[in-house]
Amino acid sequence: MAWYDEAIFYHIYPLGLLNAPRENPYGEVVHRLRELKPWVDHIRDIGCNALYIGPLFESVGHGYETTDYKKLDSRLGDNADLADFVALCHEKGIRVILDGVFNHTGRDFFAFKDLKEHRESSRYRDWYCNVNFGWNNEYNDGFSYENWGGYNLLVKLNQRNPEVKDYICDVIRFWVDEFDIDGLRLDAADVLDFDFMKALRGLAETVKPEFWLMGEVIHGDYTRWVNEGTLHSVTNYVMHKALYSGHNDHNYFEIAHTQKRLGDMGGNGTGGFKLYNFVDNHDVERIYTKLNNKAHFTPVHILLYTLPGIPSIYYGSEFAIEGKKEKQSDASLRPAIDLENYKDAVTANPATKLIAALGKIRSETPALSYGDYRELVLTTRQYAFSRNHDGQSVLITVNNDDSEYTFTLPAGGAAEYVGALSHERVSVNGGNIQVRIQPNSGEIWLPANGSEDISEEKITEIPVVGSGDDDRNQEPASGQEQEVTKDSVSEQVQEKVPATVQEDNNNRSESGSYEDGVIAGLQEAILARMEKNGFVTDQMRRDVMENTHHDSLINWIKSF
Repeated sequence: MAWYDEAIFYHIYPLGLLNAPRENPYGEVVHRLRELKPWVDHIRDIGCNALYIGPLFESVGHGYETTDYKKLDSRLGDNADLADFVALCHEKGIRVILDGVFNHTGRDFFAFKDLKEHRESSRYRDWYCNVNFGWNNEYNDGFSYENWGGYNLLVKLNQRNPEVKDYICDVIRFWVDEFDIDGLRLDAADVLDFDFMKALRGLAETVKPEFWLMGEVIHGDYTRWVNEGTLHSVTNYVMHKALYSGHNDHNYFEIAHTQKRLGDMGGNGTGGFKLYNFVDNHDVERIYTKLNNKAHFTPVHILLYTLPGIPSIYYGSEFAIEGKKEKQSDASLRPAIDLENYKDAVTANPATKLIAALGKIRSETPALSYGDYRELVLTTRQYAFSRNHDGQSVLITVNNDDSEYTFTLPAGGAAEYVGALSHERVSVNGGNIQVRIQPNSGEIWLPANGSEDISEEKITEIPVVGSGDDDRNQEPASGQEQEVTKDSVSEQVQEKVPATVQEDNNNRSESGSYEDGVIAGLQEAILARMEKNGFVTDQMRRDVMENTHHDSLINWIKSF
């Protein structure tokens, strides 16, 4: 059992949260990272014990076009600031992983600058992929090169070059020695060279006990990346898609079938690998924005914390803030937030109260970290499963319907069960329990023996999120728009997607098949990648949405 087996992550995009300039002036150091110190207690207060933060190192703009791997971005502070911050996190019991952006560098990176200056005679010409001095580019370099996603600002490193491999390994050793980090999230892992990742896994075994490697992977057979020789985990984008669309479409079959597929891979189960689960991050729209029915915030997060895998909360989403992609910019997904505006959120904000309760329940219930998964009840609108570990059977029930629902569930040998959120107690009769779940809600049922002390403060009523405009009772985050209603979301979608494509999607959504869900998830992933690189026209969207061939979509994603 390693620390990451019981991790509950908090995810911070620091350049956005700390309101750093979008372009790096490479000027005087500004110690913004010190402003994150109050957030450490907040992270603990909502039950998280691990932090994924990044990108952090000197870059041109958004952080993923690295200029210097060994220097904290001057917009955030200096290396001493980062070392102090990690030390504070460790003092509070929080592990820290950083973004490892090793697929590409920025154009201001020393090796690329040398290539521009010395061209064919540069000793770094083989540090990059497919450098061609017979071509040119929009920067008028007098040569071309392979990039990430068609974006020449991100110059693709040749990870098969032993010098590059050694340099990156030296960077990681430096980060461990200088900052005492606990692991890495590998950016764009779905296009990293597999031998390169094997070298990183070998290094991970030596730099620090239980040093964790998690990769950004969109779709595909996750076992290609997660195994004994490469990475410990990857981002679970297929479950991310299922969690919100399974609620928007009232289709719990999509979520259950996604979990079955992951289980068939050998993942997210007892003895198998554990995927990094999330409902939003710095690249996708906020869950509160994506949900047609805001009340589904509650069952979505109950599932996030109870399905197999490692849960993660993206900063601000515990307050149920909005975040919608805008043309050519992810800025609204990465807002500046003043924590003072949310100082009473754990008690006053229903969303934050729910997240904090789920964090505490998860940390005090080993079955949610180590238990197997058994499906118990499945309809389009109701879903129940158990997590079983060390003789304890934990039962999870969710309901996405506007009416209450009564579940009859097999008990795991206990005489009585208690709701971990509501503390409602139910007796076992004939080997079963009957539990009534309110509309758009859910519950985690624990064997009563020993569960009475699971929480110092009992929640007598499960927090209801999204039932009214004033539910959250908090100031909006900096740069956030006013609340997006179900109707306005629909209008925005209609504006972006041509009517013929909308009609096709609606028909497919109603069919509710798992295969259609996978295709829709692949299409969404491709559009997200395209939007990172610039404005996406209606014709470009139509080309993506009209492609319903699985293998073709997979190859399209791999092309970025």
